Amino acid sequence: MSTSTLVRTRFPSAVLVAVGLAAGFGIAQGTGIRALGGAVFAVAGLAAGALWQHRRGTATAVALAALYVGAFVLAHVLAIGVGLPAWLAVSLVTLAAAGVTFAVADGARRQDHAA
Repeated sequence: MSTSTLVRTRFPSAVLVAVGLAAGFGIAQGTGIRALGGAVFAVAGLAAGALWQHRRGTATAVALAALYVGAFVLAHVLAIGVGLPAWLAVSLVTLAAAGVTFAVADGARRQDHAA
């Protein structure tokens, strides 16, 4: 599915955030290949970023990108630094980041930036 198709169908970018964080972690953990999980994280983030830029503009795209990367870092802090189980840490940050993303970028109450 191309980015233009995602934009036209109103595909929720929050799904890409959830996939990037949770599936990226799961793939890295399941395969033992961290770079593969990182690739999933990066591709999902780039796709979400393109949607944010098109739908809400540069400022929102940059803020949501910072949230996405910050959630990735926070999951590591919670798991390694605080000692939470890894899947719990990833789940918490994924829910928070996807929820904020949905409210800011995907909510029906706002007009599209490009419209």
